[in-house]
Amino acid sequence: MSEYWESKFKSGGTMWHFHPSDSAIKITALFKSKGFKQILIPGFGYGRNAKTFIEKGFNVTGIEISGSAIALARENGISCDIHHGSVTAMPFDSKIYDGIFCYALIHLLNSKERKSFLSSCFSQLAPGGSMIFIVTSVKNSLYGSGKYLSKDRYQIPDGLKVFFYDEESILKEFGPYGLESFEEMEEPVKFIEGLEPLRMFSVTCKK
Repeated sequence: MSEYWESKFKSGGTMWHFHPSDSAIKITALFKSKGFKQILIPGFGYGRNAKTFIEKGFNVTGIEISGSAIALARENGISCDIHHGSVTAMPFDSKIYDGIFCYALIHLLNSKERKSFLSSCFSQLAPGGSMIFIVTSVKNSLYGSGKYLSKDRYQIPDGLKVFFYDEESILKEFGPYGLESFEEMEEPVKFIEGLEPLRMFSVTCKK
């Protein structure tokens, strides 16, 4: 996955521009209303979603597998702490975070990695804190495309290996880590005109 994302960011640059996702905007407001201050963003990229948290005064720490993505973040004025490495190697620090926001990342991991990642996030979450994951749904148009790997997991045409969640798999995987709620959602693709929204779930865990 490291090689994939390094190549992607080297060739594509700020391919999603700096428009934060609708979910990032929504979660920024939610975390602000809860009085959260310390925020962890695994799968930081070049910071398009982090930017909305930073602008609202949060102390943000990121984790990003691509050095090129981190360089793009720096070039665009993002100066918060960003750990260079895979989320599967967490923890990178000993901080405890009020909130964790993870956008479209966990479904790119295999079963063992997803479990380890959730455990690592939960261990760095403050009591009373929330962690929110935006994950792809079996209702996504890409479900079933590409090479079948295992139940609900496919290597889609662009080469990524993706696990598609349904209600049963959300309960099973997030249940041990303070699952509070989940809801189906549609995430608009702002950077490509005319593309249908992504079918996703927003999953909230609380400690």
